[in-house]
Amino acid sequence: MASLAVTVKGQVTLKRDLLQHLGIKPGERVEFEKLPGGELKVRAARPSGTIDGFIHALDGKVNLQKPLTIEEMSEIAAAGWAGQLDGE
Repeated sequence: MASLAVTVKGQVTLKRDLLQHLGIKPGERVEFEKLPGGELKVRAARPSGTIDGFIHALDGKVNLQKPLTIEEMSEIAAAGWAGQLDGE
């Protein structure tokens, strides 16, 4: 188990091996979930969208900064079918 020091500002720096384990690269975000007993669940924050946004990205009604990859399209479609995305 990793042990990290907290700065006077209340900040903690995650070590490189922990970031790699989470799949987090510089500039990406981290999510924390409060659990009972003073514990936290830490995970990489993944961008989320809606199924409508996905469909409109295909029909040209939404301009994307970069084109979606096949993997991103598959993840969005699977999340939409699983009811994990809200419609707009």
